[in-house]
Amino acid sequence: MPPQSALPGFGNAEPTDQVFFAILPDDAAGMQASVLSRTLRDTLGLRGRTLDRERLHVTLLPLGNFPGLPRGLVNEARDAAASVAFPSFRLAFDRVGSFSGRLGNLPLVLRVGDGLAALGDFQRSLAIALKRAGLGRHMKSGFVPHMTLLYDASAVAERPVAPVGWTVREFVLIHSLLGQTKHIVLGRWPLREA
Repeated sequence: MPPQSALPGFGNAEPTDQVFFAILPDDAAGMQASVLSRTLRDTLGLRGRTLDRERLHVTLLPLGNFPGLPRGLVNEARDAAASVAFPSFRLAFDRVGSFSGRLGNLPLVLRVGDGLAALGDFQRSLAIALKRAGLGRHMKSGFVPHMTLLYDASAVAERPVAPVGWTVREFVLIHSLLGQTKHIVLGRWPLREA
């Protein structure tokens, strides 16, 4: 029998699971981003561990942190995602810098150059589908497109980098096991060919 704090309805349960919609880089862009993160770590004298290639992503819409995987929410989110119709688009990141965060744990992120308008339009269309499905209460406002490469104690001023880009052809729903550095894809939805 699970401990009482893990049962539904007990608000003090510690979150163990996160659910969010994301875009994943294709193989070539993922490899390029991984190489770039290691290169930046070495050339800038950073000490943080680079994210594994399999965890690189662009968060579109976080649905929240939960004490266990909320199956009902996941099913509703899947249904809403299936209703999204959007053309594929080109996306490229051409700047890198630190975001603010917890002291000693600052995210070093890639920032969008080309494709920002299309990415914003796509994210809004997904948000509209989720709101229509009654999931608006789970969404946070504010969308700052980025791809996290690593976390470090040192802040890095924004600077240009060689573009890391790909054609976005699908989006995914991810289940993140908090504190375990593990992502599980719960669903994939293709975009229309442009």
